[in-house]
Amino acid sequence: MQVTPSPESQAARALQVAQRVHAIEPFRVMEMVKAAGEMKRSGIDVISMSVGEPDFTAPDIVAHAAMDAIKGGLTQYTDSLGLRELREAIAGHYAAVHGLDIDPRRIVVTAGASAGLLLACAALVAEGDEVLMPDPCYPCNRHFVSAFGGKPVLVPASSEDRYQLSAAHVEANWTARSRGVLVASPSNPTGTSMTPEQLRAMLAAVRARGGFAIIDEIYQGLSYDHQPVSALALDSDVITVNSFSKYFSMTGWRLGWLVVPEALVPTFEKLAQNLFICAPTVAQQAALACFTPEALAIYEARRREFQRRRDYLVPALRELGLQVPVMPDGAFYVYADIGELAHRDRGDSTAFAWSVLRDAHVAIVPGDDFGFAAPARHVRFSYATKLERIEEAVGRLARLLG
Repeated sequence: MQVTPSPESQAARALQVAQRVHAIEPFRVMEMVKAAGEMKRSGIDVISMSVGEPDFTAPDIVAHAAMDAIKGGLTQYTDSLGLRELREAIAGHYAAVHGLDIDPRRIVVTAGASAGLLLACAALVAEGDEVLMPDPCYPCNRHFVSAFGGKPVLVPASSEDRYQLSAAHVEANWTARSRGVLVASPSNPTGTSMTPEQLRAMLAAVRARGGFAIIDEIYQGLSYDHQPVSALALDSDVITVNSFSKYFSMTGWRLGWLVVPEALVPTFEKLAQNLFICAPTVAQQAALACFTPEALAIYEARRREFQRRRDYLVPALRELGLQVPVMPDGAFYVYADIGELAHRDRGDSTAFAWSVLRDAHVAIVPGDDFGFAAPARHVRFSYATKLERIEEAVGRLARLLG
C-alpha cells in the first residue's frame, strides 16, 4: 500500500535544502520585471530598459533553418560536444573575425552560455576555492562559483579600471586558496571591455600564479569603437565562453559554446555527457545559418543600430545629471551613477529605480544585483529597445527629474 506523506512531513523535507543554496541570492531584477509586467497588463505604457535581451529576434534565414530541421527529422541527440558542422562553422567565424586558427575539436557547444559557465566551474572549481571577479559583475557568475562550493571574491573595480579586473587586483587579492578568475569583456552591467593591454597583463598575473582564467565573451560581437580582441589571441590556455543569444539574437534558443584547452576537452566532454547530454539539436541546426553572408549582414546592421542607440543615450543621461564616467564600448548597457539625484527625496538606487518605474513608467535596474561596490549609487539602463522608445524614456525621465 502506498502511503501519502502528510503535508507536515512534505514541508519539513522541502526545508532541507543543500547548504550551497544559501550562498545564492535571488535575482532582484526579476521583481522589477514582474512589477513592470503587472503595470503593462493593467494598461500602463511601460518602457522597458531593464532586461538584457535584444529586441531583435532570429532572422528569417535562421528560423527557416530550424523549421527545415524539424521537418527533416533532424531532432535527435547530437554528440555531447555539439554538431561537428557547427563547431567547424564557429571555428571559421574565429578565423574570419579574429584571424585565429581554432581547432574545432576545442569547441564545446552548450545549452546557452550559462551551461558553458556551469561546465567550466564544474571542471575547475573545488570546495573552498576562491575565484576572483570584478565588482560590479553579472550576478549569476558568482552564483555559478558558489553552486560548486567555491567562494567568489568580488574585487571593487573603479571607472579608472573600466570596471574590470586588473593585474594589480589579482596581485593584491590572490591568496593561498585562490584558483582563478572569471571576467566578462564586454561586461554586464557596465558595457565596458578590457583593453588588450589590460587583458594581457591580467592573464599574465593569473598564469604566474598557476591559476585558470574563464573569460566571458558573449557580448564581444556587439563592440562599437574598436575591433574586439579575443582572449584566445593572447593565451591559448584560457577558457572562453560565448553565446548565440546576444549578437546572434537567439536568447530563448539556449545555445552557446566554449573554447577550451585541448588537454581539457575529455574533461568537458565527460561533464557534458552526464549533465546535459547535448545542447538543443534544433537550435544547433538553426545556428548553422547564422554564419551565412545573408545572416551576417543582418547582424552587422543590428550592431550598428545598437551603437546608434548608445550614442544617443549616454549623452542624454549625462545631460539629465547621471554620471557615466566611462563610455560603454560594447553590449547594450549603461551603468550610471545617480549621484546627487539619489538625495532628491528618492533614496538609494533601489528607491530611485522604483520611483522611475512608478512615476515615469520606465523600467531600469538598481545596482544591488551586481555586487557590493557602491550599488546604492548605480543603476543599469539597457538600450535593447527601439530608439524611439529610448527617446520617449529620456523625455519621461527629464520631466520626472525636473
